[in-house]
Amino acid sequence: MSNKTDSNSYTILFAIGMVVVVGSLLAFVASSLRPKIDENKRIEKQQNILYTMGVHENGDTNVAFVADDKVADAFNKYITKQLVITKATNVEENDNAYLIDIKKEQQNAKDGIERQLPLFIGEKDGKTFYIAPIRGKGLWDAVWAYIAMDQNMIVQGAYFDHKGETAGLGANIKERYFMDDFIGEHLLNTQGSFVGIAISKSNGDPLNEDKIDNAVDAIAGATITGDGVAAMIKSELKLYVPYFKTLKN
Repeated sequence: MSNKTDSNSYTILFAIGMVVVVGSLLAFVASSLRPKIDENKRIEKQQNILYTMGVHENGDTNVAFVADDKVADAFNKYITKQLVITKATNVEENDNAYLIDIKKEQQNAKDGIERQLPLFIGEKDGKTFYIAPIRGKGLWDAVWAYIAMDQNMIVQGAYFDHKGETAGLGANIKERYFMDDFIGEHLLNTQGSFVGIAISKSNGDPLNEDKIDNAVDAIAGATITGDGVAAMIKSELKLYVPYFKTLKN
């Protein structure tokens, strides 16, 4: 008589049982880790927002955020309002605006659902910062950023990140030398129209001393990533123009 464990039905039932057991274990682990994952996301977002307004622990060339155990207090100290903008100029305060999923909101807009635009207002050293989170597409995958502006849409700080750009090339959007070039750059042209900021290999301003040319110097060997970042800045920050116009009324 053949062993029952050699039968196909036993093999199938055993496989199903293992799938159920392993799936249950993974679900339990994921559920247990969810609070920690959510907390890490909060810390990272708040660090990125603060970074753009100069609240960080940078050295001469490195990028160093506010320490994890200090970021909540720093966020409460420097971020005075969290806003959610809808219908271009409809503005509501929302203390959880930093939790808004930009990727989801972009998809909502594609699906014809009203998009929410988070905006953070910070105060530091007598200056007001308006910080917008944006998201786009690089060479291989998503790129995103936090851009701090003044009321004239002049960049006061920027933080860029990516999911899978090429190390040593497109991944360098996270480097200080690239991010710092955006400080002082104008998003509006000299006629007051929104044009964004190009990332150019031929702007003739390698030190980025011209802050009204609406361009910064490109990263060598990262043309497509740079184009993606520029497109992200133009398409996403343009959505905030109606709000900034209200600041002048």
